[in-house]
Amino acid sequence: MAEHPNYLKTLPQDLKAGLVVFLVALPLCLGVAMASGVPMISGIVAGVVGGIIVAWLSGSHTSISGPAAGLTAIIAAQVAILGSVEALLVAVILAGMLQMALGALKAGSLAVFIPSSVIKGLLAAIGIILILKQIPFLVGYNPDWFGDMTFNTVGGENTFSELFLSASNIHPGATFIGIISLLILLFWDKTPMKKLSIPVPLVVVIVGVILVQAMPQLGLLWGIMADDMVQVPSTGSIMERIASIPSPDVSVLSDPKVYIAAITIAIVASLETLLNLEAVDKLDPKKRVSPPNRELFAQGVGNMTSGLIGGLPITSVVVRSSVGISAGGQTRMTTFIHGVLLLVSVLFLPQVLNLIPLSALAAILIFTGFKLAAPKVFKDMWAEGKVQFLPFIMTIVAIVLTDLLIGIIIGMAVATAFILYNNLQSPLRKIKERHVGGEVLRIELASQLTFMNRAALLDTLNEIEAGTQLVLDARETDYMDSDIIALIHEFEQETAPAHKIKVSLLGFKDHYDKDDHISYIDVTTREIQNKAKPSDVLEMLKEGNKRFVSGEPIIRDSRRQIDNTAEGQFPQAMVLTCMDSRVATEMMFDVGLGDLFSLRVAGNVAAEQELGSMEYGCGIAGAKLILVLGHTGCGAVAATVDLVAKGDDKADAGEGFNNLSVITNKIAHCVHEETQTQGDDRHAKNTDFVKRITEINVQQTMKDVYQKSSVLRNLIDQEKVLLVGGIYNVKTGEVEFLNS
Repeated sequence: MAEHPNYLKTLPQDLKAGLVVFLVALPLCLGVAMASGVPMISGIVAGVVGGIIVAWLSGSHTSISGPAAGLTAIIAAQVAILGSVEALLVAVILAGMLQMALGALKAGSLAVFIPSSVIKGLLAAIGIILILKQIPFLVGYNPDWFGDMTFNTVGGENTFSELFLSASNIHPGATFIGIISLLILLFWDKTPMKKLSIPVPLVVVIVGVILVQAMPQLGLLWGIMADDMVQVPSTGSIMERIASIPSPDVSVLSDPKVYIAAITIAIVASLETLLNLEAVDKLDPKKRVSPPNRELFAQGVGNMTSGLIGGLPITSVVVRSSVGISAGGQTRMTTFIHGVLLLVSVLFLPQVLNLIPLSALAAILIFTGFKLAAPKVFKDMWAEGKVQFLPFIMTIVAIVLTDLLIGIIIGMAVATAFILYNNLQSPLRKIKERHVGGEVLRIELASQLTFMNRAALLDTLNEIEAGTQLVLDARETDYMDSDIIALIHEFEQETAPAHKIKVSLLGFKDHYDKDDHISYIDVTTREIQNKAKPSDVLEMLKEGNKRFVSGEPIIRDSRRQIDNTAEGQFPQAMVLTCMDSRVATEMMFDVGLGDLFSLRVAGNVAAEQELGSMEYGCGIAGAKLILVLGHTGCGAVAATVDLVAKGDDKADAGEGFNNLSVITNKIAHCVHEETQTQGDDRHAKNTDFVKRITEINVQQTMKDVYQKSSVLRNLIDQEKVLLVGGIYNVKTGEVEFLNS
């Protein structure tokens, strides 16, 4: 959904968040460059481009771009293949052009096919990796580059062996700073200091710098060396540092290897961007949706620019983005501010930046990792069941033990395997429905049906008993291949007739070259009415109410029912109920057009007109059952109860309400009959009392029906018509039958 933020209004939050992202991004930019075998200034250039240029071209307010750890191995390999950093820059420019083309071709839409379990696994895995990878830096053991995210490291170690080595190479000074930093991050919001309008990570960095300066006073072992701090190139003048940035060598355009490198970088960078974009959107508290095609185009422009001015390839980066969101970033201004700070600080303040200890920055990343991989995330995914949890946990394990792209591919494979397995196991759902014309078996087909589902569908069709009324329901099916269509056609034309199975089709006509048709009877005919017994009709109402309460009504074709009932009506039941708007008779009993005669009158009382209608419905139209239906919370009953409570024995509705008094007078008689409740409890606020009056009123109406109509009395005595009462619960939808 498009959003037009007020950048001035959110500037304070974005400024704080941009500063925090800058503090984390700086060593990551340097680390990615160092691991890629290119000048460290190229990493800074890429970070600046990602912050200043991509921020305004992207449609995302939360995604932050820069040099990505996932590309280091590819960059290092391509530098070796192409022979120079200058040749790599040409490949980066071409890769950017390819990404722009992919964005224009709307290739970013592929991101919607990534399962949410895999995306959540990616976020949790990043969190775990941040914790595992930053613990060595927290205790002063710096085994590899600061932004390393892969399992196997350049030095031949891996994530776990580095943890083991760090246990025996603890630097007391760095560890002290790291622990103090973590304590500040954990408990800052629980102290009065939280009222200060200052980002907590900035406090951590300032405290870290102060402690570094104080370490020499504590002894040599506590002193922090240069290797334990940020190392921004600081020699030479500003112009000399700018001049050290490499430039693209266009002479390599004739070398086919540069195009292969460009395609490789474009594909991997695009995949990482789309994955990270989906993940970052899930972290966004405002739940904004970033346009993937626009993001691809923006990344393409960013990579082309980065290559032209000597920078590394860039992608959307989860670590920086999650830090920005965690720090309270509201808009893309967070990204822009972090890019500006990278540019200004590297050009003008390199000596100041080199005072920041890595253990303080490691604490910030570890704290971010705990948020991404919180126990609640695992608990929530477990609650969603194995279909979601197993791809989630497998994605985490795969990413932690390999790298981001390989882990995502494994997670996707696991998720896809579950989807295929579920489709193979349950390509359909069988539902038995009791229509007025008899029992119908409805088979709901799955959303995707391929040749792999053929065996399961064939087994189901072969199990159908002879003489069954069968409905194949494809209304929720998005795809059905030719093998399935051929199987259904063969069953309908050959197998079903041989076993006297009547096949109806729903949802086929628009996609599968087969016409929808209904072969079963779903409206009451004269034959069905004559055949039904009063007890059968009562059972029909009870079953219909159960379907209504469970939310699984019979699927009916209203247009077909209108056509089939246009020439006549053959109702099975008469229902005398209240005029309350919540009491929808046909819905609560899940019946079709023509199945019921409904009489609605306030208080469900039976006067001459209602009795005359019942005589017509049962004596002439042939209905087999009369249901007198009251309901909880009846306004007519409650009002009458209060009138009687005030001393009006007849419960006259008041001057001018002569007709309404006919109803309240009848209900007042029921109030007087109730003797169980005594004293001051006989009022409308006593729901139990009102419910008993409602039941008595239903029973009194049934007596009136039996005593005041000789026609109905004879039909009831001859057991041609069944007279029953019921109470409809307006809260649950359930009907309680009183005498059945």
